[in-house]
Amino acid sequence: MPRDRLDRYQSLRDQLAELLEQTSDPLARRATLVALLHHKLPGVSWTGFYMLRGGKLVVDVYQGPLACLVLEPHQGVCWAGVDQGEPIIVPDVEAYPGHIPCDARTRSEIVMPHRGPDDAVIGVLDLDSHKPGRFDDIDARGLALVLALLETRE
Repeated sequence: MPRDRLDRYQSLRDQLAELLEQTSDPLARRATLVALLHHKLPGVSWTGFYMLRGGKLVVDVYQGPLACLVLEPHQGVCWAGVDQGEPIIVPDVEAYPGHIPCDARTRSEIVMPHRGPDDAVIGVLDLDSHKPGRFDDIDARGLALVLALLETRE
């Protein structure tokens, strides 16, 4: 079963690669990645980027219910992704210390660091689900494949 899920992410990566040929604009590329993931991954309730701006994480392109606009420094799951520079998988957000509930229905979350050309973290890709335990290491590996394509283009 894991191979099937990784194959799905590879297919998403291939589809995104074709779409990204149409523009070099970073915002348009992030928006396209978000739309693709949000509509192709089952059980995802929110998909988007938070980008570092002025020492805060500010919401960028996203799909789903309204988001928190600004995340105060070093609090919550998204900041953990920035501070640790690695994927953060939260099977139960209610058990995560300092979780910031932008949507009270969210039960699980995955955050992937988004890196710029110098390999520094410039933001995060955040996916939420209303299902507990929706995300795992296979999702982290698959999302890394997709996100790496975007990062090689910025």
